[in-house]
Amino acid sequence: MDLRSHYPYWLMKNGIVASYPSLQKDITVDVAIVGAGISGALIAYYLNKSGFNIAVIDRRHVGMGSTAASTALLQYEIDTPLHKLADYVGLNNAVKSYKLCLKAIYDIQEICKKINPDLSFNIKPSLQYATYAKHYPMLYKEYGMRRKYGFNVNWLEPGDVEKKFGIKTHGGMLSEEAGEIDSYLVTHTLLRHCVAQGQTVCDNTDIIKIENEERCVVLYSDTGYTINAKKLVLACGYESLKYIPKDIAKLYSTYALVSEPIDEKKIWYERSLIWETNTPYMYFRVTDDNRVLIGGKDDPFYNPILRDARIKKKARLLQDAFNQKFTNIPIRIDFSWAGTFASTEDGLPYIGTIPQRPNTYFALGFGGNGITFSVIAAQIIKDMLLNKKNENADIFSFER
Repeated sequence: MDLRSHYPYWLMKNGIVASYPSLQKDITVDVAIVGAGISGALIAYYLNKSGFNIAVIDRRHVGMGSTAASTALLQYEIDTPLHKLADYVGLNNAVKSYKLCLKAIYDIQEICKKINPDLSFNIKPSLQYATYAKHYPMLYKEYGMRRKYGFNVNWLEPGDVEKKFGIKTHGGMLSEEAGEIDSYLVTHTLLRHCVAQGQTVCDNTDIIKIENEERCVVLYSDTGYTINAKKLVLACGYESLKYIPKDIAKLYSTYALVSEPIDEKKIWYERSLIWETNTPYMYFRVTDDNRVLIGGKDDPFYNPILRDARIKKKARLLQDAFNQKFTNIPIRIDFSWAGTFASTEDGLPYIGTIPQRPNTYFALGFGGNGITFSVIAAQIIKDMLLNKKNENADIFSFER
């Protein structure tokens, strides 16, 4: 599956951090993890820490799928607003979902500190502004609900937004708790940590057949060797959909650009993450080297040829939209790319098992919260493998 275009910023910035051999012998492990992106790396980290013998396998090189194209905004806000999510899953589960995503931001911060204190992890404020005047009531309702359930948010009237951010809006909600990382570099660091502790990572190894047996799972690779595992975790993102017998997500194309470095003095309030209420929404952040990252202008289809053909046009649209909003920060495009993402009906991930795939666990963190969802998935699946009850597992199950 073609998950992204060429030349995403994080890959160009970091290069190939590390490479691993393909599978060149039959192996037996406690848990096989298919997918060496940020999801698979986080699961590997938690399972390694819990004492499992694991192998991580990917048909690409580490982090070269969707992870390389990620814009890596860490927000606890799910694509479905809290007040709307309550209609899907009930108020209690909706609030829990938001709080789990908030906790996941700080969990990632702690992981980064432990595996490499030099990893760039930044807690930032996050502004969601009303794109149109008609969005004001909905966003203010969301603000009230967040305040009611203990989230650290403040309401900004249009004049307040203009004063802090230099942009004209119809009001906004400012959260003090969001984050940003380089997900490609974090993925490599997590897996390097696991390998140093004796775990196996295989690049360039395509799993061409999976046999789910009563007590184990057998994976057959294109290199001619097999992996016998007591359990299997499928963390290969949207490519995991082929293993699921029902339609659970829709695929979209999304676009992003990174500007040339800008004058640090022109950067807005606290280098906040910024996103809008429109659907699909645009979002902005600043990289460590003072470049503006802009994403959005999504298309409701999966067609890599058409998607990639639109990159230049979409990048110009993103640039123009930014320059119209931030009139004092003109930017020039330096990198632009496109990627594929999936969205579920309620905006929540699917985590857990299905009857058709014995001894198999899915970690499907779809939507705009893929990284925080991956932390939640790693924690839930770890507990499942340890035969421990996780009180949040039902929220994200396939039976919800």
